[in-house]
Amino acid sequence: MSLFGVTPDLKPSRPPESAPLAERMRPRTLDEYAGQEHLVAPGKPLRMLIETDDPASIIFWGPPGVGKTTLAKIIAEHTRSSFIEFSAVLSGIKEIKQVMVEAEKASTFGSRTTLFVDEIHRFNKAQQDAFLPYVERGTIRLIGATTENPSFEIISALLSRCRVFTLRPLSEGQLISLLHRALEDQERGLGSLRLTADEDALAAIVSYASGDARLAYGGLEVAAKLAAAKPEARITREVAQEALQQRVLLYDKSGEEHYNLISALHKSIRNSDVDASLYWLGRMLQAGEDPMYVARRIIRMAVEDIGLAAPEALNLTLSARDAMHFLGSPEGDLALAQAVAYLALAPKSNAVYTAYGAVLADIEREPAAPVPLHLRNAPTGLMKSLDYGKGYKYAHDEEGKVAEMQCLPDNLRDRRYYQPTQEGREKLLAARMDEIRRLREKA
Repeated sequence: MSLFGVTPDLKPSRPPESAPLAERMRPRTLDEYAGQEHLVAPGKPLRMLIETDDPASIIFWGPPGVGKTTLAKIIAEHTRSSFIEFSAVLSGIKEIKQVMVEAEKASTFGSRTTLFVDEIHRFNKAQQDAFLPYVERGTIRLIGATTENPSFEIISALLSRCRVFTLRPLSEGQLISLLHRALEDQERGLGSLRLTADEDALAAIVSYASGDARLAYGGLEVAAKLAAAKPEARITREVAQEALQQRVLLYDKSGEEHYNLISALHKSIRNSDVDASLYWLGRMLQAGEDPMYVARRIIRMAVEDIGLAAPEALNLTLSARDAMHFLGSPEGDLALAQAVAYLALAPKSNAVYTAYGAVLADIEREPAAPVPLHLRNAPTGLMKSLDYGKGYKYAHDEEGKVAEMQCLPDNLRDRRYYQPTQEGREKLLAARMDEIRRLREKA
């Protein structure tokens, strides 16, 4: 028996039927696993590490719901060692230290221990020091999962002894495939409900999930319950939207409506209401929201809603994030408040946000045209003979430093994406664009 009354070689068991859909549908093998092809495709580094039962310690870094814990559980199925799982939210370093002492005793008999710590960034740097001697001696194989940048949240001595694998958000196609699988799976999924689902309904759920499989499964599970109560047993877009609204209201942070509050903060800033912005910020922080989550969101607001009307907003929000990281709460809260107040009072422009959205739409819709020959470099004689670089005009040699030269591919000739406003500094950029246009026409 182990310290906690379970056999030390405990492997993950099948979740009960009452478990959330995301837990029931958790992949059990690499073949079931979706996403992260750069790590787990045949021949890729993580797959080889798993298949050879490499004892190296690992840090999985990525956003929520992309498969960090799942990979750890798959390793548990493949490893020839005792596998023990902890969450840094629910367990203290004291309990983990006891396990490491046990593991050291077991190692004298040739037994290996794999210790999985979810949200390892929750341990402070002094607590992380406790892992060092055991990882260094190979007494334990540490697998840590974190949503935060390991460079900032994991001590360098521990980080240097681990392999870091970065996981990416799942694509919309991958998430939709997972939702189809859940709807059809009779054993673990929703297949017994015999539901049908409109593609635009699944697309709405996937869009809401933003690359997070756990959120996507949660939205689908609520939608399935709503649809099962209707005569047609069909998940429509309307049913999906109703389900997502319910899901949002259920996702509270210390009793507060997490997404409602961040929405209120964002829209108050966008509407230049400084008092409301500060109020909603205070509500979120007092409710126990992660200040770094707020910092990330206000950085997004700086580039989405302020843009080039006040480009210093981005630097200010990045500085607020760094101050929050350095000081912590409550001292760092004032840095966030300062940034929020500035964003609310700053001139607003979503011109770059809109322009980039139009660019992405054209990339998706239009064929990928080749780069015009005159914009290509010609480092070899063969390339020069093929007219690479022919007709290129060096802007510094032209009047006003502007050449009359087409830089977009032919199928997008004369397309104009960026439409500056007359707000803040963007008014100056609009005037500069007019000046560039006149120079080009004159040339």
